[in-house]
Parts: sequence; structure tokens; C-alpha cells
Amino acid sequence: MYIDFVELDGKIVSNDIFTTKFTCDLEACKGACCTMQSEYGAPILSKEISAIENILNIIFGYLPEKSVKTIIETGFWEEKSDTLMLKSINKRECVFVYYDNDIAKCAIEKAYNDGKVDFRKPISCHLFPIRINDFGGPVLKFEEYSECLPALKKGEETNISVFEFCREALERAYGKEFYQKLYSNFKEY
Repeated sequence: MYIDFVELDGKIVSNDIFTTKFTCDLEACKGACCTMQSEYGAPILSKEISAIENILNIIFGYLPEKSVKTIIETGFWEEKSDTLMLKSINKRECVFVYYDNDIAKCAIEKAYNDGKVDFRKPISCHLFPIRINDFGGPVLKFEEYSECLPALKKGEETNISVFEFCREALERAYGKEFYQKLYSNFKEY
């Protein structure tokens, strides 16, 4: 599949974040982005490791015992293939997952939403399904997973594109001015 890219402020942006419709449907996917089978966890920045370390005792209050035990015994992050990432339990669920009924959710974000901490969650998680690769600079692209098929279907119903769905995360990562440039570019599609 051929994908066009645009360059904005030193970042390469895949056109599929403008053309792909996407709206999470947690009732259908059950929080699959937090529980995908993989050798790798979500990417994390070194400054985010420090931020999480500072609030870890608060986050423990939101986590199941197995996650707390894992974090105490082995930590919550690791480095693989020169990339920092969150650990997962049994190569599946993120160490920060808790369950709201049968839906996997982020304990860090829950503590943030409850006003207990000022760190929301790692930016890679907030940006999902946008993934950032580095090829001499940031490359933003839509990462398609079969687990997200319900989000693609719901996106068609809501008529919301990936970049619109990820507005808050994009503004957090790159600023409102960058998002406005994306929006101006989106109007061309």
C-alpha cells in the first residue's frame, strides 16, 4: 500500500492520519491497545520514567496486586532494541492495566482523571493509534491493528479522522500551533 506524506515543522506526517476514520469503541475492543500480545510494551520517554517514578505509590492504589508485585520485583520499564518501553505481564497486558468490569484501562490515567496526579500517561499511549518512528526526525503514522476494527467502523459512523480523534494528544506532544497546521492541511482531503 502506497502512503503519501506531508512535512510540517520538521515532522513527516502520513496522510493516512487524515484519511482514516477512527473513534475508539471500548465496549467492543475491551481496551485491546493495553493488552495486545507482544514481546514489546508501549514506548516510553526517559522523562516519563522519572514522572511515573514520582507518582508510583499513588498509582499502586489503582493496580491489581499482580501488577504491583511485578513493578516492585522487576520495575515498570525496560530497554529492548535501543527503545525504552513499558513492561507487560505475560507478554500481554501493560503493567499499568486495571479492569473496569471487563475493559482494560490505564491506572495512571485513572489517577490523573481523579485529580491525584498531574501526569496523564505516556505520550505514545495518549497518541495511539498514531505511532511515531524516527527516520532522521519524527514520522507520525497511523498504526493499524486488527483489534481496532471496531474503532474504524465507529470512526466511519462518527466521521472523525485519526488526527481529529488524537487532537488532545497531538497538542500535548507538539503544541496547538502544530495541530492547527495539521487541521489546515486536513481541509485539503
